[in-house]
Amino acid sequence: MFIYEKKLQFPVKIATPNPKLAAFIISQYGGPDGELGASMRYLSQRYSMPYAEAKGLLTDIGTEELGHMEMVAAIVHQLTRNLTDEEVRNSPSFAPYFVDHTTGVYPTAASGFPWSAGSIQSTGDVIADLTEDLAA
Repeated sequence: MFIYEKKLQFPVKIATPNPKLAAFIISQYGGPDGELGASMRYLSQRYSMPYAEAKGLLTDIGTEELGHMEMVAAIVHQLTRNLTDEEVRNSPSFAPYFVDHTTGVYPTAASGFPWSAGSIQSTGDVIADLTEDLAA
């Protein structure tokens, strides 16, 4: 079903660490409307889709979201690698994340709330699922 190319869809090259920016961008990885939730939403909803073309589209979109997730993870990693103690202490928005995960990429919202499958919907009702997809 999947073919993995060992390169990002778009290159990410960040030279300067910025933990404050990473604290915001992490939400795009594992926040309520982040890439992890989006990929799981589409890849789960495809199973109850009665139309082959739409099922294929949901699979394609879910796979694309996995590629986005990889790029966002690369951004967070590059913004936080090689941080000094002073940079962590001077970033009150990133310091709580650092205490639990250091510079590991962890699916969480910027608020610190970890990703949960409870933030996605897969009802089996085509109209409800597609409406939820539009809202997300």
